[in-house]
Amino acid sequence: MNRVAVSFSQTKNSEPYGIYASTTPLRFSGGNETLVRRGRTLTMQSCYKNDGTQYLYILYFYVPRFIELPLSQKLDTIVHELYHISPLFNGDLRRFSGRCFAHGSSKAKYDQSVKRLTEYYLQREPPESVWSFLQLDYRGLTAQYGKLTGTKIPMPKIVPQK
Repeated sequence: MNRVAVSFSQTKNSEPYGIYASTTPLRFSGGNETLVRRGRTLTMQSCYKNDGTQYLYILYFYVPRFIELPLSQKLDTIVHELYHISPLFNGDLRRFSGRCFAHGSSKAKYDQSVKRLTEYYLQREPPESVWSFLQLDYRGLTAQYGKLTGTKIPMPKIVPQK
C-alpha cells in the first residue's frame, strides 16, 4: 500500500445509487510509462508521496455515499477496487481477456471472486482495530473521531511527453 494513494471524491448526497469507489492506474497497459497514440508519445501525470516515492495507483472513495454503506458492502467495495490492481503491481490494471477487460466477461463472476476474497479475509480474523471504523456511518465517525478530513488528489491526466 505504500505505492497506493488513497483519496476521496465528494458526492452530492449519500443516496446508495452510483459509484462508491474507483481505482486509477498511473501507468498504461503492461505497466508502460508511455503510450504512443496517433504518432504522439503520451504519459500519465505522476503522483508522489512526500518522501518522493511515486504512486502506482490512486484509490478514490466517493463520500458520503461510501461512508453510509453497511459494513459488508464497504468491505466488498474495498476488495473490489484492490482486485483491479494488476497482480504484477506495475501501475496497470488487472486485465481480463475480451472487450470488458476491467471486470471480465461477467461482472457477476468478478463480484463472486470479490465476495470470496472478502470472506477469506474475514476468516483470517484480521485485528478489529484495522477495520472497526468501517462499521460506522458518517454520524458515528464524526462522533468518535471529530471532523473528517482527507487528501483530495485531482484525477491525473494523460499528457504529451515532454
